[in-house]
Amino acid sequence: MAREEHNKAAEHHENAAKAHRSAAEHHGKGDHAKGMEHANTAKQHSQTAHQHSEQAHSKSQSQK
Repeated sequence: MAREEHNKAAEHHENAAKAHRSAAEHHGKGDHAKGMEHANTAKQHSQTAHQHSEQAHSKSQSQK
């Protein structure tokens, strides 16, 4: 169902935002290794969110 995909996308967007904030905090403190780790996690969540958004869009289009 498209709604489930939208919910999954939203969850990954929220997780990406949290990871971005954590990355910024670590970079600000000079802990660049930990900052990069969180930035990579944010990227993964963003990519997964994008995939779920595309799937939701496809399912919405097929239900018309």
